[in-house]
Amino acid sequence: MDATEQAQRVAAREVSPAELVSDAIAHAESVNPTLNAIIHPRFERALEEAHAGVSGPFAGVPMVVKDLNCAMAGEPHHMGARFLKAAQFVAPRDSYLAQKFRNAGFIPIGRTNTPEFGSTITTEPLAYGPTRNPWNIEHSTGGSSGGSAACVAAHVVAVGHANDGGGSIRIPASECGLVGLKPSRGRVSHGPDAAEGWMGLSIEGVVTRSVRDAAAVLDCIAGYEPGDPYTASPFARSLRDEVGAHVGSLRIGVLDHPLFDYQFDHPENRAAIASVARELERLGHRTEEAWPTTLSESAYTENFVKMVATYTHSDIATFEKMLGRSIADEELEFDNAFLRSMAKQITAEEYVSSRKHLQDWSRRTVQWWTPDNGADGFDLLLCPTLAGPPPKIGALSGRGAGRLLTGLMAFTSQFNITGQPAISLPLHWSADGLPMGVQLVAAPFREDVLVRVASQLEESMPWRDRVAPFAM
Repeated sequence: MDATEQAQRVAAREVSPAELVSDAIAHAESVNPTLNAIIHPRFERALEEAHAGVSGPFAGVPMVVKDLNCAMAGEPHHMGARFLKAAQFVAPRDSYLAQKFRNAGFIPIGRTNTPEFGSTITTEPLAYGPTRNPWNIEHSTGGSSGGSAACVAAHVVAVGHANDGGGSIRIPASECGLVGLKPSRGRVSHGPDAAEGWMGLSIEGVVTRSVRDAAAVLDCIAGYEPGDPYTASPFARSLRDEVGAHVGSLRIGVLDHPLFDYQFDHPENRAAIASVARELERLGHRTEEAWPTTLSESAYTENFVKMVATYTHSDIATFEKMLGRSIADEELEFDNAFLRSMAKQITAEEYVSSRKHLQDWSRRTVQWWTPDNGADGFDLLLCPTLAGPPPKIGALSGRGAGRLLTGLMAFTSQFNITGQPAISLPLHWSADGLPMGVQLVAAPFREDVLVRVASQLEESMPWRDRVAPFAM
């Protein structure tokens, strides 16, 4: 059952919240010793909450929460960091997102593994060890929401909290055979502890197994909160109502290969994109080989890294104040120590210049989706999510991983910069049975278009019967 069906059965009194939560806990206890996805179990508390009674559109449905953002008052919040684990750090208050999950009726059964500060695309922190892929435990789940993705792919729960600053919803969805909807910038509040994440590059969301769950959960967590510096345009109607809604004939650009020599060009990516493009044509859409020419500019990558470095340095400084002591480079993983060192060399003038460059680049990029001088803009871009199948555990961790990481991460961070909504769908599996997601990118604030087309593809190219070995 996906979360929608679970909620329907609870409402019909065919199953109780306690039964759903007990079942999720039992499955977690069975698979988690191997997968290492849940690092902070809250099994007893979840059962207490289920017996106490809950309300909301997902009343009684179990979920997991990523141990990065979505703070829960009085509960561990280590963000993959050894120094926070050693300090046994707990969150002082709830985030607005945690409150919204509770208001929707969800019952968290645990917090999930994440790389340190979510700054890489594999979930292998030194603090807690690697999370393993339910499709093949020798392979990565992706990152930084790999712990949540493993739980959903293993059918422990149907919904896992995730966030995305450079692909961290979509990449784990791609590697674990899930739906990963990255909302538009400003769609979900970062409050009360933050106004934005990584200069607005980061956004909160979930990974799911069905499109209707992705849509309905975003309905529950979206919306302005007092003090937010900006907010996304409200949906014309509930996203849940867009599932199965009339799509019409859309103009869809197709990009099946990376645009830089250092990025990988996997033949199965090209095959996957060709297959989906043919299906979209059969469904009545118009596809053509086209993409924003700005994606071929390289300067945006350098400025993206500067933003991540600056905010990483700021986050570490914040924890130094909270803990009342300095944090040595030796307490950080290599990548984050390097980012902090880089940030210390960035002047205020360089920081503002990088922001301006990214904002200008975003404006030029988004024009591709905008009608101009009487010509139709594109409705969607179709491209891979990741430039290849899930790598093996260890391939993306440590000092020598940079080349492989940049080679794989070819298609996601661009749309964190522009703030556009994008979705990864499980529409292809490699020859050796590993999931490879396919991505659709819409114009700003047009999650409705993504949901309509995604639900259309879910029906015509169904993935429901594909089940990971560790889900059985």
